[in-house]
Amino acid sequence: MFTITARLINPGELEPDSLLARAGLQRGGPVQCMIDQRVIDYCQPYVPASPDRTLEHSAQLSTEIGEGLVIWATPYARLLYYNVVYGPNIPRFDPDTGVLLGFFSPPKKHPTDRHFKFDKSQNPNAGPFWVERMKADHLSDIVKEAQNLVKKELK
Repeated sequence: MFTITARLINPGELEPDSLLARAGLQRGGPVQCMIDQRVIDYCQPYVPASPDRTLEHSAQLSTEIGEGLVIWATPYARLLYYNVVYGPNIPRFDPDTGVLLGFFSPPKKHPTDRHFKFDKSQNPNAGPFWVERMKADHLSDIVKEAQNLVKKELK
């Protein structure tokens, strides 16, 4: 499981009539919910795709929108995020034909100097560190959307 924190403010309780609460800035409030959802939405083109789209959909399924935590809950999310291949991965061949059958991995694996090759046919920006790369491209968009929502909440 891999967790990203996108908390808008300190999660302490706010007085219901405080300015922050009226602006929708409380934990679980509309602004935090919007930020969480936009982080997931904007990350989609950066998250590595698989045929069943498990990693891509895991953030939407595992995140409690409004808590300020976006979670990619798959066993391999951390490996893909940091782009670390663990090994040894020992090839197994059919003794008669010499055809590759797959790989054997011992129970104890270690990081290698190899990296994943990301398929960009489904997600053109797929690769490691997808949150940081998304923020470089879309942080100002998320901030503008949050500002607009605060203005709307205060009217």
